[in-house]
Amino acid sequence: MAEDIIVAEEDGVAVVTLNRPAKRNAVSLAMWGRLRDTFERLGTDANVRAVILTGAGGNFCAGADISEFATVRADAAMGEVYEATADAATRAVRDCPRPTIAAVSGYAMGGGCGLALACDFRLADMTAKMGIPAARLGIVYGPLDCGLLLRQVGLANAKRVLYAGRAFELADCREMGLVDMVAETGTALEGARAYAGQIAANAPLSIAGAKLVLEALADGTAAARAHEIDGVLAHAMDSQDYREGARAFVEKRAPRFTGN
Repeated sequence: MAEDIIVAEEDGVAVVTLNRPAKRNAVSLAMWGRLRDTFERLGTDANVRAVILTGAGGNFCAGADISEFATVRADAAMGEVYEATADAATRAVRDCPRPTIAAVSGYAMGGGCGLALACDFRLADMTAKMGIPAARLGIVYGPLDCGLLLRQVGLANAKRVLYAGRAFELADCREMGLVDMVAETGTALEGARAYAGQIAANAPLSIAGAKLVLEALADGTAAARAHEIDGVLAHAMDSQDYREGARAFVEKRAPRFTGN
């Protein structure tokens, strides 16, 4: 039986592929747990400098596997357990200290759209369609997924997505801000690999520090995390990469960063 989540690492870039193409990569309850574990592991892997999340077979992710709801999400109590597991996966993507890119081809719906929103960037190709069909399923989205949507597209567009309950074409996704970048030629994964390669060539401590500071500012925790932020800044200043960056600038060559 094929693995439903495949992880491949090359040149400092990890590609996490949802691998259920016959179901448009709909995520089962078990997969939510494995996604959490995967992103937590990659976030501590010193060899990984960027992470791409994508789907097999021409679609990103159709969201949660609704076909199993009757057995794993049949009532409020089961739904609470299910949502806690799914939210843990989404938080693991959101909180991954490595830069994350959602490579969106085809459908990114519901929980799949949420996973894309949890990434730092959403890079789509011309086939991309995104949306959240909660209003057509009698589901109310919680603060985590609503918060990710709100911070990406703003209040009016967040209401537009949730009230409509449908898939939006690429042009609408770009207009609302659901998509950050578009691969005008080739696939989203090809474009994401190229962009991740650019990020991976830069200083890992600088990238991780920038993500920490920006996320703390965005969620209003910068003051509470001031000691942590100061430590990250000091660690970067004392690093070999800081000295390498300065040497490379003076010598007019590309720097060779090691993350140390």
